Amino acid sequence: MDISKNTILHKPVLSKPEQAAQSAGMPHAALQIYVWVCLTLAAQLLNGYALTLLALMLIVLSFKICAVRFVLLLRRTRWILISVFLIYAYTSPGDAVWPQLGTFSPVADGIMSGLLQIMRLVTVLAGLSILLTLLSQSQLITGLYTLSRPLCFFGLSRERVAVRLALTLRYAESAMQDTTSNWRVSIEHLLAPVPVTPGFIELHVTPFSRRDWLLLTAASVALLGIGLHGGAWL
Repeated sequence: MDISKNTILHKPVLSKPEQAAQSAGMPHAALQIYVWVCLTLAAQLLNGYALTLLALMLIVLSFKICAVRFVLLLRRTRWILISVFLIYAYTSPGDAVWPQLGTFSPVADGIMSGLLQIMRLVTVLAGLSILLTLLSQSQLITGLYTLSRPLCFFGLSRERVAVRLALTLRYAESAMQDTTSNWRVSIEHLLAPVPVTPGFIELHVTPFSRRDWLLLTAASVALLGIGLHGGAWL
């Protein structure tokens, strides 16, 4: 995949979808991505009632905003979820649920751990479905481009990161829309080379507002608090 044929164009002017989002009071795209990252990390740190509450909030919100996308993500990852549950249920130490089955019996603690991990994964998928619904592909790339600004201090080009991301998202979108039931054909499509044509990628870069900075600070403080006391949440 040769990304040298594509060029980044910086445009400080908002596109129509972004103007609509801004008029609706939506936060900056980069901030929305950052909040999702914070929620993802929080889901890994929380336990018990706190995790259940977070999962229920995001699941209900995703069904209200983007039920079709959320169900599609669950369908695409169903075998991963099942595999995670079986791994925890059968490989965790503890007492067997049905001792008469011997090694074929799942472990009680493993079942609880497996359900906990599934809840965390579903929480992340619910947040991701909401994020992908609120942000267009252009906004998503612009948001990640903004968040990748620290890469410049290490001599890395965030323009190249943005181009790679744009090409990856374009290919992933076509793969997600592939509804063929033949797994051999699906694998062939995934392994096939992707043609790259020269072109331009426009990024509508806008600065953070005062509200965005306040929300960024609040999300960071909340994540720090969960990180310090997450294990105490029951």
